[in-house]
Amino acid sequence: MGLYTEYLNEIETRKSQGLNPKPVEDAALVEEIIAQIKDEGNAHRKASLEFFIYNTLPGTTSAAGAKARFLKEIILGEAVVAEITPDFAFELLSHMKGGPSIGVLLDLALGDDAAIAAKAADVLKSQVFLYEADTDRLAAAYKAGNAVAKDILESYAQAEFFTKLPDIDETIKVVTYIAAEGDVSTDLLSPGNQAHSRSDRELHGKCMISPAAQAEIQELQKKHPDARVMLVAEKGTMGVGSSRMSGVNNVALWTGKQASPYVPFVNIAPIVGGTNGISPIFLTTVGVTGGIGLDLKNWVKKTGADGKPVLDANGDPVLEQVYSVETGTVFTINTKTKKLYDASGEKELVDISSALTPPKVEFIKAGGSYAVVFGKKLQTFAATTLGVDAPLVFAPSKEVSHEGQGLTAVEKIFNKNAVGVAKGKVLHAGSDVRVKVNIVGSQDTTGLMTAQELEAMAATVISPTVDGAYQSGCHTASVWDAKAQANIPKLMSFMNKFGLITARDPKGEYHAMTDVIHKVLNDITVDDWSVIIGGDSHTRMSKGVAFGADSGTVALALATGEATMPIPESVKVTFKGSLKSHMDFRDVVHATQAQMLKEFGENVFQGRVIEVHIGTLIADQAFTFTDWTAEMKAKASICISEDATLIESLEISKSRIQIMIDKGMDNAAGTLKGLIAIADKRIAEIKSGTRPALQPDANAKYHAEFVVDLDQIVEPMIADPDVNNADVSRRYTHDTIRPVSFYKGEKKVDLGFVGSCMVHKGDMKIVAQMLRNIEKQNGKVEFKAPLVIAPPTYNIVDELKAEGDWEVLQKYAGFEFDDNAPKNKARTQYENTLYLERPGCNLCMGNQEKAEKGDTVMATSTRLFQGRVVEDSAEKKGESLLASTPVVVLSTVLGRTPKIEEYEAAVEGINLTSFAPPLGKPPVTATHH
Repeated sequence: MGLYTEYLNEIETRKSQGLNPKPVEDAALVEEIIAQIKDEGNAHRKASLEFFIYNTLPGTTSAAGAKARFLKEIILGEAVVAEITPDFAFELLSHMKGGPSIGVLLDLALGDDAAIAAKAADVLKSQVFLYEADTDRLAAAYKAGNAVAKDILESYAQAEFFTKLPDIDETIKVVTYIAAEGDVSTDLLSPGNQAHSRSDRELHGKCMISPAAQAEIQELQKKHPDARVMLVAEKGTMGVGSSRMSGVNNVALWTGKQASPYVPFVNIAPIVGGTNGISPIFLTTVGVTGGIGLDLKNWVKKTGADGKPVLDANGDPVLEQVYSVETGTVFTINTKTKKLYDASGEKELVDISSALTPPKVEFIKAGGSYAVVFGKKLQTFAATTLGVDAPLVFAPSKEVSHEGQGLTAVEKIFNKNAVGVAKGKVLHAGSDVRVKVNIVGSQDTTGLMTAQELEAMAATVISPTVDGAYQSGCHTASVWDAKAQANIPKLMSFMNKFGLITARDPKGEYHAMTDVIHKVLNDITVDDWSVIIGGDSHTRMSKGVAFGADSGTVALALATGEATMPIPESVKVTFKGSLKSHMDFRDVVHATQAQMLKEFGENVFQGRVIEVHIGTLIADQAFTFTDWTAEMKAKASICISEDATLIESLEISKSRIQIMIDKGMDNAAGTLKGLIAIADKRIAEIKSGTRPALQPDANAKYHAEFVVDLDQIVEPMIADPDVNNADVSRRYTHDTIRPVSFYKGEKKVDLGFVGSCMVHKGDMKIVAQMLRNIEKQNGKVEFKAPLVIAPPTYNIVDELKAEGDWEVLQKYAGFEFDDNAPKNKARTQYENTLYLERPGCNLCMGNQEKAEKGDTVMATSTRLFQGRVVEDSAEKKGESLLASTPVVVLSTVLGRTPKIEEYEAAVEGINLTSFAPPLGKPPVTATHH
């Protein structure tokens, strides 16, 4: 059977699913299609033309290579196709946006036929996705006296690829669609359990919100043909929870504009809004597609006569509606005045200038941020090659500098890694700059899209300026099913070839490592002055500063070794008092959030960097704090460690990188060996005093300073989704932190989960020690609810085996993972026993396995969103309560939340944490700058 026949069979299958033909990405299929186009009498010729013109993926796919070569033949007259004239062939090449198409255009532009060369040059002047191989050809031709090359370079130096684009519309009509009340999780827009379909954009688009919501959006579009549908998070923040490009892709698919008539299901320019704005990562992703994200501020806190917020019976601020955004409301965005108006365009409702800054307007004009990033590099290259000054075309980088003001930790890191900033220039928060990226992480459920983005921007190899990059296999570790088997090997092969260290070896020579991505990134970050970009919102390292990012920003960091972002403000967190021996460090984390909300009345962490002065806590344990900062809605987190602690953390990193090398995971470039060398250099600097551990300046300025009172932490704390709160907007947030005594030992627990990136080796040892204690007290251990344990890394498993703890876990395990026979089907029901699962994300992701519907789950993970860990049943809402490891273990033994005296007895003699940070100054009045 030929590939074309197979393709037709696939089309019939998709038709039965209500889907269009899948875009073509394979060169061999394109070659068959071309052969049928050339055969005038072929029965499939008409369909083949449609597939070739409208359904072949651009970029660096092999299909794009075959398409570009055939278009070149048509332009040169070597092939004649009545339906594709040479001029139309040039138009098709212009929409292929890089990769083989640029190679063909350069061949034609630098060729002997002057008329063809001129046309090719005109197309090239509109292109920005050029890489070194392309720019080297142009530079060589220019130096050899080629007039066409000079003409192209002069156009690039003037940035005509940008200046000749039409300006953005002055007014944009929008009609609202409320996606949900309260925070809108990206899981609503792109469910984790549909991760396998993300690279099939049309299929994945079917899972956004619900079929009913999709129909309602289409009805709004019919009713308001002159308006764009704006998805809204009413009384909440849009796009919280994960760094999913797929979420923005889905919104764009249903509400955006087609990027090119010749590329199916790739839409851009969605418009989204939230009462409380847009999640920082989601907003970056909206910028990738040239969209607009509005902070609607349509509900505000009601204030009393004393000027203070009025509180309800629960102590929460009462909100007042300033204007309605109910579904079907029409508004006018004015991009000149940067205001949101009513439907008439006359009544001003809110200032939206933060959504229309000069850089964001450029993203909108260019159709996305990639084109601007590449355009700037291309302009600089052309001007340098010609020996001229590049005119100021793009909005200048925003450089904020305050004379005599010290630097916070994040400001220091940005200043060290800034690109294109004048020597000696000191930048403070609010600056918007390009920075060098040291470490990049791609995870396995968004990695397929990262690979697509790399192909779309015509990238073929990792930037040599990146110190290390890793492709994980943790999100698909639980179940090696048909979907994983189809997607993951292909992803690993692509990323390995691109230059990343990969969790799975495409050659099959080393054992698959499904370790949680954040743990691996934390280990391979070997300099506390690093910038890290990772394809997951929990990219929150305890060394350096890490930013969770969408798959597109990850692709850009891999391809260019850079990222562009503003320097965020910081909130300084220190500690006073001492931690009780029966408290776990997770309780410190929860208490930080609870005490902060109580002191400030609002989340001062949101969109800012939390600079936590963690002191003597090594990186593994400090990661528990930085990891949770994603749920605090912080932009990032930085740990301020002491010299000796940082050295200890770096030595641990070195040993783990060496294990990866010993397993055979290093690549031809010696990336892992290079990281050990960087760690050695950093350790030497700290020991010699030439560059001590990162510390902020004493006169640094913070948005706020906050002191956590450890003396107030007297019992375990639980983050509760509060699923039955009368106010829908209060449900499924991480702001409801309750002491265990709140539940009076009466709340039934159906399942416990110890795992995710929030736990480390110490947590696994706590489980083993608690089981020993309970066995000693009662003669045996009986579980009244299932306990699922998923160690984050294989290293932890190996060390627990060597130290005798693993056999304690095995003793009570009704299931233990077997890498030689991995599960190929998701578990749907659980017995009252202990499950030892494969290292990886497991239940935290909810994309492969979940708890039983309607369960109340007590978990160490980070996610409590509706449907993530547990879905609702017809009778009961599923609940995911988040707590420390000892609380989870005891809850499964008891089948309910423990009473405080039961908890204290169960942890007696266990060293839960040795947390003794440098003590902060006495609390000061919060200062805002």
